[in-house]
Amino acid sequence: MHRNLPPISTTLLPSIARNVAQAYVAEIPRGYSSLQLRIDVTAASATPSVTPVIEAWDDAAQGWAALLTGVAITGTGTTVLTVAEWATDTANVAAKQKAPDKCRLTMTHADTDSITYSVGAWLHE
Repeated sequence: MHRNLPPISTTLLPSIARNVAQAYVAEIPRGYSSLQLRIDVTAASATPSVTPVIEAWDDAAQGWAALLTGVAITGTGTTVLTVAEWATDTANVAAKQKAPDKCRLTMTHADTDSITYSVGAWLHE
């Protein structure tokens, strides 16, 4: 369904230090056919590890399924994950397909070492 939604840039997770071995989940606004997520790590202590996963809702299974899993992030820098029909399939970086209507980002932390990051999203129809 074509909704004529304007492209948007939004914050999914604000920049804060996270130091708990858990998953942080951010819902991605619905109705956009392509998305790029920018994970910007500005500080890391010891040996943190956080793995980003873009997940899609599976109506048949009534649960979340991994659409794109990034590599574990262990230090400062920027990681961009893309789901779009115009993207080139690249392992752990991009999926060449239309973004599902209902999706989310899960950032899973492997340990309690502090890592400061934000996640922004660029969404396009």
